Amino acid sequence: MTSEAHSMKHHHQPWAGYQPRHFRWEVSADGKVGSITLNRPERKNPLTFDSYAELRDLFRGLVYANDIKVVLLAGAGGNFCSGGDVHEIIGPLTRMSMPELLAFTRMTGDLVKAMRACPQPIVAAVDGVCAGAGAMMALAADMRLGTPETRTAFLFTRVGLAGADMGACTLLPRMIGQGRASDLLYTGRAMSAEEGLAWGFFNALHAPQALHEAGAQLAAQLAAGPTFAHGMTKKLLHQEWNMGLDEAIEAEAQAQAICMQTHDFRRAYEAFVAKRKPVFEGD
Repeated sequence: MTSEAHSMKHHHQPWAGYQPRHFRWEVSADGKVGSITLNRPERKNPLTFDSYAELRDLFRGLVYANDIKVVLLAGAGGNFCSGGDVHEIIGPLTRMSMPELLAFTRMTGDLVKAMRACPQPIVAAVDGVCAGAGAMMALAADMRLGTPETRTAFLFTRVGLAGADMGACTLLPRMIGQGRASDLLYTGRAMSAEEGLAWGFFNALHAPQALHEAGAQLAAQLAAGPTFAHGMTKKLLHQEWNMGLDEAIEAEAQAQAICMQTHDFRRAYEAFVAKRKPVFEGD
């Protein structure tokens, strides 16, 4: 191993000590799960210009965080996120020039791109209000858990804007179908939790008091898996949207051949032969 490769292998970002200004960040006791909690409960956790940028930068940084295996995303106080703050974002936008507006909309889209580009699976625990940019953050996660009280609204049309925001017109139809996405994006109405579960937006619903524990358990389960391979799964789920079947099968052949060289693949085989459960280490 070259000295450069060796230093990369042992390079860890100090994520346990990371202290964001605009949300909470906690790392699990085993150091594998990073939890983001949107933390303005008195306003149902709206986003501001600064929190958008800080979230984008965190997810970009997680590309290099080989210690963090899974991200858990939630909101404080019984709600997930009410979207862009009316007073701190919507008002100022009405007074901006077009170049300033485009810089803002590109930044919000960069948050979704950063969430899709980080190798860690993202689990969103979504309670109560999940609206606008908050609904887009939930949509950009890899899996979503909700509660019977969750209301998810892509409400851009209700503030006089297009339903085309932060990738909604691509991500939402692929998640729930073109017709259902059209309904939500044109009307801006709230999707009920039951609709969300039936349509595949939510992977499961839990009682509000059980939601955080369910999210933590799912995150821990994923973090205990072959996390290098999970990163490959996430990459291929993203890249194969624009591939034909032949290209996709070739990409998966290459990806799987790479994963077959990992220690976790060998660990799984040796555990099977010894009739014990494999313990994956992510390499």
